[in-house]
Amino acid sequence: MHIGIVGAGWGGLSAAIHAQLAGHDVRLFEAAAEVGGRARRLTLLLPDGTRCDADNGQHILIGAYRDTLALLQRIATNPGVGAEDALLRLPLTLCYPDGSGFRLPAAAPPLDALTGIATAAGWSWADKWSLLRAVLGWQIKGFRCAPEVTVATLCKKMRPTVLRTLIEPLCVSALNTPAEEASGSVFLRVLRDSLMGGRGASNLLLPRCDLSALLAEPAVQWLQSRNVPVHLGCRIHDLRQQAGGWQLVHQDNSLSSIRRQDGPLPTQVFDRVIWATSAAVAARTMASASDAATAADGQAMKAWAECTAALQFEAITTVYLFASGARLAQPLLALPTAADAPAQFVFDRGQLGGPPGLLAFVVSASRDDRGSLLMQVMHQAQMQLAAHLGPAAQGTFAHIQTVVEKRATFACTPGLVRPPVRITHGLLACGDYTEGPYPATLEGAVRSGIEAAQALDCPP
Repeated sequence: MHIGIVGAGWGGLSAAIHAQLAGHDVRLFEAAAEVGGRARRLTLLLPDGTRCDADNGQHILIGAYRDTLALLQRIATNPGVGAEDALLRLPLTLCYPDGSGFRLPAAAPPLDALTGIATAAGWSWADKWSLLRAVLGWQIKGFRCAPEVTVATLCKKMRPTVLRTLIEPLCVSALNTPAEEASGSVFLRVLRDSLMGGRGASNLLLPRCDLSALLAEPAVQWLQSRNVPVHLGCRIHDLRQQAGGWQLVHQDNSLSSIRRQDGPLPTQVFDRVIWATSAAVAARTMASASDAATAADGQAMKAWAECTAALQFEAITTVYLFASGARLAQPLLALPTAADAPAQFVFDRGQLGGPPGLLAFVVSASRDDRGSLLMQVMHQAQMQLAAHLGPAAQGTFAHIQTVVEKRATFACTPGLVRPPVRITHGLLACGDYTEGPYPATLEGAVRSGIEAAQALDCPP
């Protein structure tokens, strides 16, 4: 079958690769000049004028992300190098600058969790018992709860220290939604897959390179080596239903008139189309295209668009600061939060393949304006980190860049209805926002691409 895929984020790339593996004739269209979506390279300028590569936002993978790890392994350009060579694997750790916090040892479940709870620094035995009691209760119930339960309600019997230093940071990092508003059932699913998923499933996997180099660029190379056309800078803003399939409409309103070195593409009707853009773009496109579709397909497209448009979104802010000679005790530290200290985590990019002294502060579920967040993070860095940067650190923090992704993830709230992968006959969607067990994560995007590719062979 001829398959058209619109959007080359991690979901679209995953769909393209798995559709090609299934033997389909695939074409991939991306409006931007580069692939990767929100998980892509960002070039920074350091105080001395040196350029370095970072990301448009920090991402953490975990050992339970089996489909993402399998995809990285498949597209590895050097077969002799393991996919995880580009990832720093650490036991699940939420340690703070003063050394307090929670850390799982390198042991098999459930011994790792039991040991981690027993040895949590800065916790009383009452704190530890409150977490152990809750985890045992979740395990007995199969890590399930009523769909309307929030994370805060789920954990209301835990001690304040455990909530503040473990549950709330875990929740906001995994779901990008505050515990008071976040879905307890999705939170439990993530915990189940990580804590009960076998040895290494709970490990943190921190990219040692930028995200474009990690997946996006190897994916394009893999596709092109198998004669899959990848059209960059090609905005598909509409699609039209035709006999037997769907026709993509280019920005200049010519049907599939994308220039190639060997001339323009012929007008082509795709047997199936996978729409892999952002949720907002997908909702607008389906609503617009529904008017020209058949009655049944148009109704299905409108219903899908309404479901997608109803999603609420959360922002993530990443503040890059530089302090000459700075080195954290670990590549990733949790930070105490307050009204004027919004960053929950700080990454030492110098320990992750970047220049020494470059730190990335992450504010998940950020809701203040860019200027206020920058000032607050600068103050937070000075107050919480200055004494822990190592003897070689000099001077104060210099601001490098602030990145605000206003629609970074959907708000993962209780009972949330997410749009399905199947839109209507011959028309599919993929992205981290589509129906699935995970919140808006890289694994969720990759899985949605796999599901869309598997659905291609279903009757139209």
